[in-house]
Amino acid sequence: MSETALTHEHLGDNAWRRFWNRGGWWKAVLLAAVYLAVYQGLGWVIQNIFGDFIDTDNLFGSPLTIFFALALPILIMGLLLLVFIRSMGWQGEIFGRQPVRGRAWMWVAVALILIPTVVRLFAIEWSAYSVAVVLATLFFGLCVGLAEELLTRGVATNLLRRAGYTERLVFVLSSLLFGLLHSVNVLSGLPAVTVAITVVYTFGFGAMMYLSMLATGRIVWAILLHAATDPVTFLATGGLDAHGSTAGDAGLLAIGAIFNYVYILAALIAIAFVKGKVYADRSPRRKAVSTDDSNAPVR
Repeated sequence: MSETALTHEHLGDNAWRRFWNRGGWWKAVLLAAVYLAVYQGLGWVIQNIFGDFIDTDNLFGSPLTIFFALALPILIMGLLLLVFIRSMGWQGEIFGRQPVRGRAWMWVAVALILIPTVVRLFAIEWSAYSVAVVLATLFFGLCVGLAEELLTRGVATNLLRRAGYTERLVFVLSSLLFGLLHSVNVLSGLPAVTVAITVVYTFGFGAMMYLSMLATGRIVWAILLHAATDPVTFLATGGLDAHGSTAGDAGLLAIGAIFNYVYILAALIAIAFVKGKVYADRSPRRKAVSTDDSNAPVR
């Protein structure tokens, strides 16, 4: 995109667009905070309206419970994020090819996501679930993948890049934001230690999602990878962030759990290798850094 095109884009924007187009880490945090507040509010409203269909003691016990208690709130959040993206005119930036060219080594992240997913797939105690429950859980996973990837690898990443941050800092901050999003699980009654471990693990998982997005070149593949990972994990463990009564093969689950630590280690190593910058500075008239082979942002 040329400097002239960017200048005209900002001069013709309304106040809403001008505010968000300048980017910044605090705006990413602000958006995440609003996201969590609305998400929690939706959960409360849905619980009060459709409470008769929700079994809070067994969230994966029926398709109606899964839909109303788990899928519906985050589905609405995903749709709201799509509306936000449309209001900003960011469809091309979010869903188009990534401005940072992925490297071959980043495909390791894709493999690290797929391997434990396949392991957990074999660990699932399929006889414990009806077909309807499995389908509802898969739909829930798709909703999670859509909303969480749009928020962190989509909108937050765009805000950080637009602020002129290096891609390394974007990588770290967006992954950290993804991890901190899961701290809200403490409000659902989970032990603080469990939530803290989840935050650290999801930082690593978020980093793998970020690298997967760069490797494949588009956010849609990160959405689909995320959408495959979560429902398989939920069905294999029989719960959210904890093992339930329908947990599957303990040995296979233990193998899959090893990758939680691998993600963290791989994320810390990857920090040293992610380089480049999408925008030269944080000015509203900033010029995009070239991403061709002669000036590739990531090496």
